[in-house]
Amino acid sequence: MSEFSQDRLESRILEAISNLIITGAIKNPHLSPFTSVTKVQLAPDNTEARIFVSSMPEERIDPSVKALNSARGFIQHRLSLVLKTKNTPRLSFVRDDSYREAERINHLIDEALGKNNGQS
Repeated sequence: MSEFSQDRLESRILEAISNLIITGAIKNPHLSPFTSVTKVQLAPDNTEARIFVSSMPEERIDPSVKALNSARGFIQHRLSLVLKTKNTPRLSFVRDDSYREAERINHLIDEALGKNNGQS
């Protein structure tokens, strides 16, 4: 599969799962309505997909990831109806900590700039 086709399929997966979360189709009290899909990593052979999710407030992310993983079969079935591909990838949901890492890096940059500006 070409890189363009894989990117397009990842986008469709991201959109479909986001819609399931937003519309409340996934009935699990531990799933925060503020959970969002941030990235989809599809295996080169399209058999597996890692779905990265984040949530606000941050303490709701782990229960939300667990809720999504427990609803994996339902989500995969609904995804198969949307994608209409020969095979639907097996899904695994993981916590996305890139936001927290970006904040840490920005804080370090701000500190470094602050120290340099204070010395000038």
